Amino acid sequence: MAFPKNLPLEDVLDSIADGLFTVDPDWNVTYFNGAAQRLTGITGEDALGRKCWDVFRSSLCDGQCALGACIEHGGRIVNKSIFIVRSDGTTLPVSISASPLKDRDGNVVGGVETFRDLTEIHVSRQQAKDIYRFENIVGRSQALDKIFRILPQISDSEATTLLLGQSGTGKELFAKAIHSLSPRKEGPFVAVNCGALPDTLLESELFGYKAGAFTGARTDKPGRFELADGGTVFLDEIGDMPQNLQVKLLRFLQDKTFEPLGGVSQVRADVRVVAATNRNLENAVAEGTFRQDLFYRLNVVTLTLPPLTQRQEDLPLLVDHFLQEFNGLRNKSIQGVSEDAMAVLLRHDFPGNVRELENILEYAFILCADGFIQVEHLPEYLHPAKGSPRSAGLSGTMEAIKRRAARQAVKRNNGKKMAACRELGITKDTLRRLLSDK
Repeated sequence: MAFPKNLPLEDVLDSIADGLFTVDPDWNVTYFNGAAQRLTGITGEDALGRKCWDVFRSSLCDGQCALGACIEHGGRIVNKSIFIVRSDGTTLPVSISASPLKDRDGNVVGGVETFRDLTEIHVSRQQAKDIYRFENIVGRSQALDKIFRILPQISDSEATTLLLGQSGTGKELFAKAIHSLSPRKEGPFVAVNCGALPDTLLESELFGYKAGAFTGARTDKPGRFELADGGTVFLDEIGDMPQNLQVKLLRFLQDKTFEPLGGVSQVRADVRVVAATNRNLENAVAEGTFRQDLFYRLNVVTLTLPPLTQRQEDLPLLVDHFLQEFNGLRNKSIQGVSEDAMAVLLRHDFPGNVRELENILEYAFILCADGFIQVEHLPEYLHPAKGSPRSAGLSGTMEAIKRRAARQAVKRNNGKKMAACRELGITKDTLRRLLSDK
C-alpha cells in the first residue's frame, strides 16, 4: 500500500501516540507534535523556539542529557526511563528514545526524541505491590504461591518447623510470618544466629546461666528460651550448632525443659522452635557432624524456600518494595528503575538472592540523586562489558561498597569533597569516615 502523497508529514507525526520533538544544534525546539503537547501540557506555540531544557525540565537535563549524548557520539538511546515536569508542576514518568537528526547528506542538524507515558505501568506496579504481599513477604511467583497456601496451616500448628534455602532467601522473614500467623503472635519472637556465636557463648545465650557458673557471672541471666516463653524462638544457621549443644536442644524439643549453666534444677519454657539452615542436614548427618535424632525432631515440617532464580517474576515487585523502603530511609524520591537497568537485573543470576538484590539497590541509592536508577548506578560487577565478571558476586560487605562509592564520587568530582557529599547525599563527617576506613 503506497503512502498518500498529499498527506503532510506533520499530520502523520501528530497522529502518533508518543510525544515527539526535534531540536536544532543550539537546542532550540523546532518541532513539537500533538502528543508532546498533551503529555507536557505545553502548547506547540509556547514550545517552539525555546531551549528544550526550559520546556521539559527532566531528570536528565542537569548534565546528563540523553539527546546531547546522541548528537555528540552519533549513537542512539532506546527506552530510557526518566521523568519530566509538566506545565502544572506535576512529574510524569516517561520512557524516551533519542537519536541525531541528519539531513540527506548525513550531516547532523540537530536531534530527535520521542517519549512515552509510563503512568499506567507505574500504577499497575503499585497495585501489584499491594496485591502480591503475604505478611511482609513480597511475591507472586508459583514457587512462593505454593508456600503461601500452606503457611497459615503450618503457623496454626505447634510443630517444629525447618526452613531450608540458600543464603539470602529470607528465612527469618518466613519465620516471623509463621510466628505472626500463629496463636503465639502476642508472645515474643526471639532470633538467634547459631553460626555467629562461639560455642560457650551460644550455650549461655540459649539456656542462660546462674550466678557463679563461671568467672564474671555475678547474677543470674535468663537465656533466649526462657525469654521467649509463650512465643517463638528462631534458630538460624542450625547446621552450625556444635554437637554438645545439639544434645541440650534435643532434650528441650522433647520435653520443653532445660538446665541453665551452673544450674541444678530444670527450667520449663513454653516455646515453639523454628529452625533454618542453608546446609544439607542429611549430608551433615551422614558425615557425623549433625545428630540424626535431632534432625528428625527438627524435620517435622520442612519448607524449602526458592532462590531468586526460581521467582524471576517477583523481581520487579521486590525492586519496587526496596525502592519504597530506601526512599523513606534516605529521604529521597527515586522514581524507579529504568528499563535498561531492570534488564541488567533480570539477566543476573543472583547467587546472594534477595539479600544481594537489596544490597545492589542500596548501592544504587548512593549514586543516584533522583529520578530513575540507571545502569551506571549499578555495581560494576553487573557490567561484564566493562571488564567485571558476572559471576563475581557482590564484592565485599555493604560498608566496603559504600567506601568504594565514596572514593569514586570524590574522583568524579576532581577531588572536591563537598561536591561528592552533595552527589551522595551524605555529610562531611560520613564522607571523612568512609574515606579513612580501610
